[in-house]
Amino acid sequence: MAAKYRLKVLTEFASAHTLRDYPGACSRMHGHNWKVETEVEASALDEVGMAVDFKQMKAAAREVGERLDHRYLNELEPFDKINPTAENIAAYMYREIAARLNSDTVKVCAVTLWETDRACVRYSEENS
Repeated sequence: MAAKYRLKVLTEFASAHTLRDYPGACSRMHGHNWKVETEVEASALDEVGMAVDFKQMKAAAREVGERLDHRYLNELEPFDKINPTAENIAAYMYREIAARLNSDTVKVCAVTLWETDRACVRYSEENS
């Protein structure tokens, strides 16, 4: 059986958005203190015995989050064209973080974006 390691880090950012065509209060500008869980899967360990350094994972997630931090999302690409829903933000973050972290032995398998302490969306591109 092949070894698999799952690692997860938590980062955060704050931003405002407006949900276009939403039939309720979220159609007005409002903000969130987002929490971002980045989960990677690794198939091997390096010479130190790590799959990937947590610092590297946090740095990649923070780099993406900094682009969104204290900004009005509707003015930023791609959210100037697509609605900045939690689902679309999670997919965006997944792809951006994966571009920074994925390698032959490490792959981002999911990003969970917490809009509040009780509401989140998990985005992945897994087959299952």
